[in-house]
Amino acid sequence: MTDILTVTMNPALDVLTTIDQVSHTHKMRCGAVLKHPGGGGVNVARVLHRLGANCVALYMAGGVTGERHHKLMSTEKVRCHVMPIAEETRESFSVHETSSGNDFRFVLPGPQVSAAEVEACFDYVAQHLPKQFLVISGGLAPGVPTDFYARLAALAKQHGVRVVLDTNGPALAKALKVGVYLFKPSLRELRDLTGQPLPDATSQIAAAQQLVQSKQAEIVAVSLGADGAMVVSADAQWHAKSIQVNVKTTIGAGDSFVAGMVWSLGRGSHLTEAFQFAMAAGAAALMSPGTSLCAAEDVHRLKLSHI
Repeated sequence: MTDILTVTMNPALDVLTTIDQVSHTHKMRCGAVLKHPGGGGVNVARVLHRLGANCVALYMAGGVTGERHHKLMSTEKVRCHVMPIAEETRESFSVHETSSGNDFRFVLPGPQVSAAEVEACFDYVAQHLPKQFLVISGGLAPGVPTDFYARLAALAKQHGVRVVLDTNGPALAKALKVGVYLFKPSLRELRDLTGQPLPDATSQIAAAQQLVQSKQAEIVAVSLGADGAMVVSADAQWHAKSIQVNVKTTIGAGDSFVAGMVWSLGRGSHLTEAFQFAMAAGAAALMSPGTSLCAAEDVHRLKLSHI
């Protein structure tokens, strides 16, 4: 039986290029182009596969862009189930400014999907539970109801499946009302969810604890950018400083973080060790351009060097 199923409702073909400096009005001559299969759950599955997990990525894809996306997934030998859609899979365009090290990310809304296409994804999940984990990651394509993730969470709960959630907006709020096992927001997403400024560690921990106490999540793992990350559960809390690496991009670190934690938890690790693997995977993703994501050997090396 497959241990982990990831769900991506708005995948993208990630296109990355470089430029010395971004400026308005003038044509900007860019560098070479990198293309990777992208989308939250897709990226999580790519990393899980590299770490040796038994995983399948479920996502919708259509058109020429969808075919290219699937071909890239096949090249990486990631097991996937593609739900065909009538419209074209989106592209996500990122520019790395070499003079500053900043990433500029342009995210398109994605294809309009039909109710039948959405229900086909739900039916696939329903037919392929139980699993150890159901990872729901990324935003919704236009046409996907905002309660879709809540429906998946409720379905998984019926089967005793641990749900890992990494999304935002109304879909996030509705899924949390059902309750999930692990919720991974960025600090900005946690602020948006709570409507609070959360200016310091005390307020950030309190916000995460409130989510746990209200049974919206058993574990909350908050990525804090350059300040590292924190994990809060019912009986403990930890903060880890960011691991210092040679940063080539900031893209994909959050998805790699989720994959590292899920992979470690799936092996029966204690939450503290899973947090260490998550930090190592997130840092390793910073070392490669675009959404190359992390290499397994870098994850293990960084984890051992920062215990």
